[in-house]
Amino acid sequence: MKNHNSKSNYPIDDFKTGESWRLFKIMGEFVEGIDSLHSLGPAISIFGSARTNQQDPNYQKTQELAALFAESGYSVITGGGPGIMEAANKGAAGAGVESVGLNINLPFEETTNPYTTKHIKFDYFFVRKVMFIKYAQAYIIMPGGFGTLDELFETITLIQTKRIRRMPVILMGSKFWNGLIQWIKETIMTNEMICPQDLDLFHVLDDPKKALKIVEDFYQ
Repeated sequence: MKNHNSKSNYPIDDFKTGESWRLFKIMGEFVEGIDSLHSLGPAISIFGSARTNQQDPNYQKTQELAALFAESGYSVITGGGPGIMEAANKGAAGAGVESVGLNINLPFEETTNPYTTKHIKFDYFFVRKVMFIKYAQAYIIMPGGFGTLDELFETITLIQTKRIRRMPVILMGSKFWNGLIQWIKETIMTNEMICPQDLDLFHVLDDPKKALKIVEDFYQ
């Protein structure tokens, strides 16, 4: 009779083998991303909701903003999906610069939009985030949901803790963002969980031209 409590029956070897092969897959995603993007040149990463439709003012503003940066020589990096990402890739592609989509394999939402000139597929969010951050000279955060907030807070945390170099982080749409900023001031900062200077890590704007000026002034 088999002893079902025996350690030899526990599939630990299968687990370890699976984990080991997963490490190779993760390394492969890093290699593919670096090989594809290392010669990209000046670029901005634009984050925002995948659920924004083409009639939404935020879609139109994102397209305008991406085109403005593209005309100034910046490639545009997005998540490659629909909504805000599509608007940004559309604005970039129309201006003739590289329009990059870093797509994530999800059961919904993340089909690659048709306006990318270069796209890479990822299975791992954290590898994809490294590519967003590593190859951008600025981060533009449009209105979005949990994923957008995750990208925003991870970026400013990395800058705050000096894990990455300081660069412009711009939140577009004061009406959308002001409630969050007010809560940060009244709750987090009041309880001394961040310093007042940490609020200087980002800008809240409405005008795409001001966003471009902040980025250009920063690098001058």
